Amino acid sequence: MICTLQLTMKQFNIVKQLNLLSSHRFYAANPSAALGKKLGKVSGKMGVAVEKRILPVETNPEKLVNYVCGSNIYIKGEDIKLKPDNEYPEWLWNLYTGPPKKLEDHDPETKEYWRILRKMALRRNNQLSKLKKF
Repeated sequence: MICTLQLTMKQFNIVKQLNLLSSHRFYAANPSAALGKKLGKVSGKMGVAVEKRILPVETNPEKLVNYVCGSNIYIKGEDIKLKPDNEYPEWLWNLYTGPPKKLEDHDPETKEYWRILRKMALRRNNQLSKLKKF
């Protein structure tokens, strides 16, 4: 026995809506959200917007010369007072503060040379992997 189902347009729309409701996931976010697409209406569920704090810049020359400005992370207290140069270790004044040295400036027999070479190779491989398509 062959059974044919004849529906009116109104009944067809109701069945269509029921099928759409049953296929919709209510338990997780839309997967298109991960791709940067908008989900539709978002009604204030992001919370309170955080405003960017502007920190004051120290302009007092006496304080800039005698203190390490910005070293105090607490509400109370003050910045660290600088000591005379003879109270700091000698190696502090011998630190290299210029631009980074090139690979050619280092001796291949040193550990620093091989560290720089490895770092350059890692950066190159990361750049090449960005260019590959899946």
